[in-house]
Amino acid sequence: MIAAAGIDLGGTKCEVQLFSPDWRLVDKRRDPTPGDYDAMVAMLVAQLAWARERAGGPVPVGVGAAGLVRADGNAATANLPATGRPLPADIAAAAGHPITYVNDCRALALSESVFGAGRGYGTVVSLILGTGVGGGVAFAGKLRHGPVGTGGEFGHTAASAAVVVAHGLPIRRCGCGRLGCVEPYISGPGLARLAQDLTGRQMSPETIAALKASDADASRVWSVWCELTAELLLTLVQTIDPDIIVLGGGLSRVPGVAGDLGAALRRTQIAGFGAPPIVLAEGGDASGARGAALAAMHEAKGG
Repeated sequence: MIAAAGIDLGGTKCEVQLFSPDWRLVDKRRDPTPGDYDAMVAMLVAQLAWARERAGGPVPVGVGAAGLVRADGNAATANLPATGRPLPADIAAAAGHPITYVNDCRALALSESVFGAGRGYGTVVSLILGTGVGGGVAFAGKLRHGPVGTGGEFGHTAASAAVVVAHGLPIRRCGCGRLGCVEPYISGPGLARLAQDLTGRQMSPETIAALKASDADASRVWSVWCELTAELLLTLVQTIDPDIIVLGGGLSRVPGVAGDLGAALRRTQIAGFGAPPIVLAEGGDASGARGAALAAMHEAKGG
């Protein structure tokens, strides 16, 4: 029996996963993500039809994707051909099937809080460190939806002025249009820019990760990256006070990243206070789709 479906919509591939009532993965289908909006909607509709056929009828469907939905219902996405288009409404209208649309970082937070590294904790924060920086907060195994919809856009909080000035870093413009967001400093591309700013060397994130224990320049770059990221983590601790912070994204695969950030956060924290554990996400590629499916199940049940 299939109880829910989740779609992980990415810039290059789109995967729909089908889940049993006990949240076992029953089946999945993957398609390349078209570069054209209408073709992308048609592909999603085909995946929804496949899911309905496999389930023997309608089931709750969640679509997890990078980006946001503005107050007017139009999407704002960096890696999908959907900015300025009413993507959630167009999918539902074309499929004749209601969907739950959720940011992929929020979907990961939900999935990890129930099925992954955050299970058993009350308040779980996810921090995704990849091409961009985002996250989400799950309370007691559920997402909280506010009136604005930007909760979890952690990458668009301000970078620490103290750290930026101390290391002579330039004030960078973010992809969101604002100056001084933390994302241009601590994302994957931001880590490479830090290397150029601090050492004059061109080093990829992979190179920095490989050399951070043996090369003085790479070690310095990694140390400053940890400082900047720890300041963001401190902001999350001071505002949300989570029980645990779960890391995802490409930079979460750097060896030792959770331990390094945990140590940096403890150094940054106000003296006399502790810090929550920082751990790696467990769900891997399944987290986004499973979290979207769970969000759809919660919405279908009115929760």
